[in-house]
Order: sequence, then structure tokens, then C-alpha cells
Amino acid sequence: MTTHIVTYGSGTRDDPWQLKTPSLTSDYHAWRDPDATPPALIVEVGTTRLSYRLEAIDDLVRMLMERGDWVPLGNADEGKPVQEGTIEAWARSPDNPVGGYYGLRKGYRGRFANYVTPVLELLGKAELEHGARNNRARYRSG
Repeated sequence: MTTHIVTYGSGTRDDPWQLKTPSLTSDYHAWRDPDATPPALIVEVGTTRLSYRLEAIDDLVRMLMERGDWVPLGNADEGKPVQEGTIEAWARSPDNPVGGYYGLRKGYRGRFANYVTPVLELLGKAELEHGARNNRARYRSG
């Protein structure tokens, strides 16, 4: 396992986090927008903007803590099948704390595991693998 914290920025719209996907192959920007309805984590990948419920950060930390071990990311676009037991499946499940997708923009609600887990790594809340594929995350205490 290799752990990288690849970022800078403060996580605001004027000073977004500048992150890399778990595989370290793509750059993107992310920031908190607490004034959005509902409050959102905004992700910009090139010219594409995605948004996820801001509460996803804390909910995902709790889920990883409860699982207690490595959880596969399982990245997938919205509408594509996801493997059960992955972070991506959890982020769409009717059994998660919001009862479905954390993604807010229809057609762009997928790829949650690809863009939210590096934020958790930055915040010191998760460990994240950075291989070419099949990466996993787990809760990081302390």
C-alpha cells in the first residue's frame, strides 16, 4: 500500500482542494459549498461539475469506521452496475443514511468513490490505496 496526500487548497470555492483520483491519473478540484441547497461538496473535473451531498463526508467516515477494514472503491458512472460491498454501491444504496444517491446532479451522480475518498484522505479520516486499479479505502483513526 502506498499512501499519498496529493492536494493543496483550503476547500473553499476561492481556494479549492486540488486533488488527484485514487489511481493518481487525473487531477480535479473540490470544495465545500455549505450555502447550497442541500449543502454540497462540489467537484470539477475539467469542464464537468459534479456535486454530492456535503454530509457524505461524515457518513462515509462512519461507514468505514463500522466496516473496520479495507473497503473496495468500486467506481462506476451513474447508470452502470456496481459491485456489492463497495463504497460506490453504498453511496447509491437505499440503506445508506440518505436513502439513495449522495450525488445531486442527475446523470452525474456516480463516481462517488473516485472523488470523495481523496477528500477523506486529505482530511486525515481515511487511508486510500493508489494503485492503477482496484483501490480500497479504510477508516483512519487519530
